[in-house]
This record gives sequence, structure tokens and C-alpha cells, in this order.
Amino acid sequence: MTDTPRISTALPGPNAQAIINRDKTVVSPSYTRGYPFVIARGYGSMVEDVDGNVFLDCAAGIAVNSTGHAHPDVITAITDQAQKFLHMSGTDFYYEPQVRLAEEIASIVPIKGGVRSFFGNSGTEANEACLKLAKYATGRHNLIAFLGAFHGRSMGSLSLTASRAIQRRGFGPLMPGVYHAPYPDLYRCPIGASKETCAAACVDYIEHQILTHLVSPDEVAAIVVEPIQGEGGYIVAPDEFLQRLRELTKKHGMLLVTDEVQSGMGRSGRMFAIEHTGVEPDMMSIAKGIASGLPLGVAAARADLMAWPPGAHASTFGGNPVSCAAAIATIALLRNQLVANAADVGGYLMSGLRSLADKHPLIGDVRGRGLMIGVELVRDRQTKERASEERDAVVNAAFARGMLVLGAGRNAVRFSPPLVLTRAQADTAVKIFDEALTDVERSRR
Repeated sequence: MTDTPRISTALPGPNAQAIINRDKTVVSPSYTRGYPFVIARGYGSMVEDVDGNVFLDCAAGIAVNSTGHAHPDVITAITDQAQKFLHMSGTDFYYEPQVRLAEEIASIVPIKGGVRSFFGNSGTEANEACLKLAKYATGRHNLIAFLGAFHGRSMGSLSLTASRAIQRRGFGPLMPGVYHAPYPDLYRCPIGASKETCAAACVDYIEHQILTHLVSPDEVAAIVVEPIQGEGGYIVAPDEFLQRLRELTKKHGMLLVTDEVQSGMGRSGRMFAIEHTGVEPDMMSIAKGIASGLPLGVAAARADLMAWPPGAHASTFGGNPVSCAAAIATIALLRNQLVANAADVGGYLMSGLRSLADKHPLIGDVRGRGLMIGVELVRDRQTKERASEERDAVVNAAFARGMLVLGAGRNAVRFSPPLVLTRAQADTAVKIFDEALTDVERSRR
């Protein structure tokens, strides 16, 4: 497969259109397809559709394909395990791949002392496990999350999610005892503080508003936070904010749960984004990139916390042996090369995207860590009016030129490519994004 985009048909092509037409009659309309891409195969950071068009993938299946498409080491691990057995249910029986993966996770998470892991199938299941465990371990029933957060769509996780109203509309009443605080977006602080004081002001809001007027601190089980908000717009929490959250939770006997579903597994240029801050959480949710595309979610916690009895929580398919094998191979690749590549190529891509700001007034902010980069688009840099329609147009213009990107938040474009992305491919991404911005800006005149 070529390492550069190649578009040879109208989009969608005839084969893609036929599949899309079939999809409309039998698949849930709740899925959020932004443009008509129908994959046939992929390799590395490139994907080919069913009509032979080749695209640079800067979406990675929503930050899932960490080692790229069809990495030979991962394929070998999957094939070897599949030839032995596909399923045995780790809730009732034992198998070495699950134990070995738990050992690997204990060695990479930034939690000191013993670590235990619960295995599910997705990020929302990992977060559900964290919520249940936090309540069980503390004997408390309330939780604090953040505006703009996304923790999943099952009922417990959805109660913490506060990214878009459509995700919650029609599903109430949600789980009680959840309180939402402002998240420190330094580009547009949600409580009107300056860039320098936003982080402290958001923590103060928890202390002086939520814990003073709404809920007693001794009834809060945990604060759940994304070190980098994903669906909220790829917003990087300042180190000071996460450090002060840790101090606040220790002061009141709460647990600190970090959601690393999207930011973890090397994407930020460290194995986990929280490592940039020096903060040690009590438990973490992990999914997406952990198994290079196979379904797997993990709740990792201090061993003394994960002391619930048999039957308290389980999952028939969680920790599937084939997914475990893929995860073990993925971790090896991340450790040996790809975390470092995410830091190097991520910094290079960030510089390239920031260089476009002088040329394109639509660009309001470029932010991120590693290969988790958000570009916020605005109609006016002074007022910071959100360019939501323009963002959608830019995403589609990039697709027309052979690059897959996704929106994040109300008006940001996210770059979350496979961690095998090269500098040459980063140059291609910047070039296509430049052209897409130019087209949209011209159409606005």
C-alpha cells in the first residue's frame, strides 16, 4: 500500500455507496458518521477504502489503532492465540494470557505498590468498574466529574459524561450523586479566570462551591478526571490542576480516578498522560489503544482497594484471551519504540500545525501532548467565537483530499493517528490540513 494518499474516484465511490445504503436499513442510526469512508484494509498509518482510494489515517479508529493497522507483531500474537483457544471466561476459569497481561499492566501504570486489574471490553466498562469499586472501597456514594468530560455511554459512565447534551438527552433519570465541576480550559477558562489562575480557580470551585453547598466531602467516593479531555476538545489539564486535585482528594479521603481511555497507552508521549504531571492516581481506566483494535477495557487500581469478594463484579467476555494476547504485543511495541515515536513525531506535528496559524485566521489554538493534538477553530480570534460549521467543513475537505480526521468538542479538530506515524506522514497531514483550511476560508469570503 502506498504511503501517501491517492483518491481515484468520487467520494463515496460506487462500492462504498452500496455498503452505506445497506447500512442505513439495518444498523442503528445513533452512530455519528461524519463522512462516507468504508474501509477495505489498512497498513501502518494508511487505509484503503472499498473503491481503492487510499487515505492517511489521523483518526486511528478514535485513537484505538495505537500500533497502526495490521502490525505484524500484533497479527502474529492474535493468530497464535486464536489457534489455541478463543474464549474460556476469566470470571470462572483461569488462563495465562490474562494473568500475564495483569502483570504487564501492574508494571506500567503509575501506581506504587501492588496493582490489580479488572478486565472488561471497552472504556465505558472500565469506567463502570472504577465507579463501582470507588463506592465499594470507600463506603461513599457520591462522585465528582467535570463539564466537557466523556467517560462512556452506559448508565453509570453516562452520568459522569458531560460532553454533549445529545449524549444524555432522553435517558434520564441518570445515576444520582454525580456533581460536575468546571474543567480548566486555558484557552477559554469556563469560569472567567485568567490563563494563569484558571487551574486554581477550578479546584477552588470544587472546594468552595460543590463541597460547601452541595455535598459533604466525607460522602464523596472519588473525583474522576481525564488528564486530557478527549471528546471535550482535546483540552490538556495544567499540571497544577491535577496536582491540586490529588491534594484535595487526600485531604478529604476521596479517591482519584484518572480516565486514560483515550490519552493512555503511549498516545501522549508517555505511557499515560497523568505521568506528565507527577501525580499518582488511586485507580485508572484504560481501553482504546491497549489492544491495537481488539475490544478490551481495564480498571487498574491499588491492590488494597481492589479487594471486593467473588461475585461483586465480573464480565463474561472481559479479558478475552485473544484480546489479551494483542495487548501484550501492543505493550511490548509501545515500550520498545512507539511511546518515544509519539513524543518525537507528535512534537514535530504540533510544530507544523502551529506554523499554520499565521496563515489561517480560523486557527484559534493548537494544543496537546504527543500524538493527541487538538486544533480549535474560531471565527474571530478576539471574541473566540466558535467556528463549529467551519470545523465540520474542514474535516470533510480533509477527507476529500485523502486524510481522515475527526472533530472533538464543539469546534476543534483532533489529530490522533496511529503511533507509527512518520515525520514524512506528519508533513503530509499538515499539507492537507493547510489546503482544507484554505478552501473553507475562501468559501467564507
